[in-house]
Amino acid sequence: MAGATILVIEDDREVSNTVQTVLKSSGYSVLTATNGQDGKELIDSHHPDLIVTDMMMPRMGGFPVLEYLGQLEDPPAVIMMTANEGSRHKAYAEMLGVVDYLRKPFAMEVLLDSVKRALSSDSKTDSQ
Repeated sequence: MAGATILVIEDDREVSNTVQTVLKSSGYSVLTATNGQDGKELIDSHHPDLIVTDMMMPRMGGFPVLEYLGQLEDPPAVIMMTANEGSRHKAYAEMLGVVDYLRKPFAMEVLLDSVKRALSSDSKTDSQ
């Protein structure tokens, strides 16, 4: 789904810039936020097709963002990125509906494959 709008919520500037560059070069429109609070505002104002969020961030992390999305009528798909190794966090993220859980560091090809899967599965549910 080239041209889709993806919101990247990540507090690490280097990671955010790299993800943003890779997504833009693949034809996606990219919004960025450095914490979940700002991310929520962009979700409400721009209605992105997909969210790629970090787990641990200042002000508001990824889990409260997922909990917020659970309250929306038609929430976008979410990919969570984290350096955390805990399987409980992964299980909780999956319970809250993430379509993928990427452990940092990961290859950008892995991210792009995950984005393509998330956007194609999201469009399938829209047509049903």
